[in-house]
Amino acid sequence: MKQGFVKVAAVTPNMRVADVEYNVNEICRMIDETTEQGAKVIAFPELCITGYTCGDLFSQEILLREAKQGLYRIAEYTKEKDALIFVGVPYEVAGKLYNTAAALNHGKVLGLVTKTFLPNYGEFYEMRQFQAGPQSVQMIETEGHRIPFGPRLLFQAETMKHLVVSAEICEDVWSAVPPSIEAAVEGATLIVNCSASNEIAGKEEYRRSLIAGQSARLLAGYVYANAGEGESTTDLVFGGHNIIAENGEILKESKRFTSGAIYSEIDVEMLLGERRKNTTFQRKGEYSIPYIPFEIEKEETMLTRKIPMSPFVPENKVTRSRQCEEILMIQAVGLKKRMLHTNCQRAVVGISGGLDSTLALLVTAKSFDLLGIDRSQILSVTMPCFGTTDRTYQNACRLTEKLGATLREIPIQNAVRVHFEDIGQSEEEHDVTYENAQARERTQILMDLANKTNGMVIGTGDMSELALGWATYSGDHMSMYGVNASVPKTLVYHLVRYYAEECEDPELKGLLFDILDTPVSPELLPPKDGEIVQKTEETVGPYELHDFYLYYVLRFGYEPSKIYRLAKYAFGGIYEDEIILKWLKKFYWRFFSQQFKRSCLPDGPKTGTVSLSPRGDWRMPSDACVTLWQKRFGCTRID
Repeated sequence: MKQGFVKVAAVTPNMRVADVEYNVNEICRMIDETTEQGAKVIAFPELCITGYTCGDLFSQEILLREAKQGLYRIAEYTKEKDALIFVGVPYEVAGKLYNTAAALNHGKVLGLVTKTFLPNYGEFYEMRQFQAGPQSVQMIETEGHRIPFGPRLLFQAETMKHLVVSAEICEDVWSAVPPSIEAAVEGATLIVNCSASNEIAGKEEYRRSLIAGQSARLLAGYVYANAGEGESTTDLVFGGHNIIAENGEILKESKRFTSGAIYSEIDVEMLLGERRKNTTFQRKGEYSIPYIPFEIEKEETMLTRKIPMSPFVPENKVTRSRQCEEILMIQAVGLKKRMLHTNCQRAVVGISGGLDSTLALLVTAKSFDLLGIDRSQILSVTMPCFGTTDRTYQNACRLTEKLGATLREIPIQNAVRVHFEDIGQSEEEHDVTYENAQARERTQILMDLANKTNGMVIGTGDMSELALGWATYSGDHMSMYGVNASVPKTLVYHLVRYYAEECEDPELKGLLFDILDTPVSPELLPPKDGEIVQKTEETVGPYELHDFYLYYVLRFGYEPSKIYRLAKYAFGGIYEDEIILKWLKKFYWRFFSQQFKRSCLPDGPKTGTVSLSPRGDWRMPSDACVTLWQKRFGCTRID
């Protein structure tokens, strides 16, 4: 439960229709298994103590009496179990029978959640046996205790106040206005569903999309526990299709027609952060649903959920390809709009033979195709200087040629040397001035060429560089429109790779793959034996780490210790813990100290869930202190 993670379980026990004793034993057995696995919130299927398909047997006193006794036997069994457990049980109140989910914790029945919507169509006829739950919560006397009874009960963990659990039952989530909506608006961060949903062809996908969609709509975790094979009888077959979802993402899903438990971890802290940012997620009027406290120990939750190393890049190849095509189109359409608005017919792109400028040129070519302007109106400018290698120079020239742009070569060594002489800079002193003077000279040339040709300078810098401040202020930091501004470095790689894979020209394909294999470098220091010596990642750290940090800082606002934990989990066996921590510290220092560069960024299209635009997603004071974040590492400075 530390750092907001809560382990949950959705369970399909072995069961027999109307055999309460057998079912109770199996439920207790699965409580043992799930609590031993560290689950803190556990959901069982609808009416699992008796079976959902009992039909008119629900009118039999013997079944109802045994079910009630079975419920309190299970409750007693949970006395030493550290979890909040939901089991489905028929429960009689004031001569009416209700379909309920009982919430159990440390030997107590904390409340009975009633089913709101009773299906009475097709194979379902619940109105024959059950009464719909009351509109509001009531207190009932049962077994010498007064307990809440009704819909949308909220169960709050004493040790983790933001863990607020509510339950609904099967059909409730299929309804037009599920009870979970109001529960979430009133504070529930985790919804459980005790369900008995039979299988028919095509229902699996519908159920999956329904649960994922509800978790997204509610900005909540959702644990769906479904009845399984033991429930199957007469005309119906049940498959035990269990689902754990979080904010639209399926974290875990069971294979149909199996019994047992599935597990995952819900990140309550992340969900709260999403809700804080979402101004439309709000309640109307005063809080009206009572909170019922429950007890669980606060301990570190072992992670089993997938934490991708590249959160900006989909792992699934089909999804990744679709997103790459979409992003390329967003970039191109953004530039198209800017060109139309300014009545501009030419573009100026500084081309280095590196990854970022390659993507910028590809996007510009795509945009010109959309505009119906000949690609020859793209002025691709290579500006070799002290650090330029033959490999990148040739790739820049060949790429320009293959895309049909106009190549202009302007060596800048002499201009930079004159500038060095003017400011008293030794060419032998390879310091930051030596490097930045080259970047600023290149930018000046691009801007002046744009003026001269009535063109527009297309920015090439990516979001990872902007996050780290790895850009020369008033140099490559500046452009007239930055097409890569919201694309992180790890995604730049995949966008170029996607273009290469889809390219029908074998020469262009091979050229792009060679660019992909070229070390990332600004090429501002002289090469050694014709090879690049200035490798960016040796100075600022691996981009795959920095993009990981950037994602969780921007997307969810995680604190450093949590990001460190996730990074160790994701990159275990690839980077030593010390290396991960070293570059995480460096990330925070650079991220805070370089905000002034981001505060005056040129326009550029937002392509993903986050960006660093000072006019959009990220509005940070340029002089904000990093001290508080550094303290989370137990240090006061970054070495």
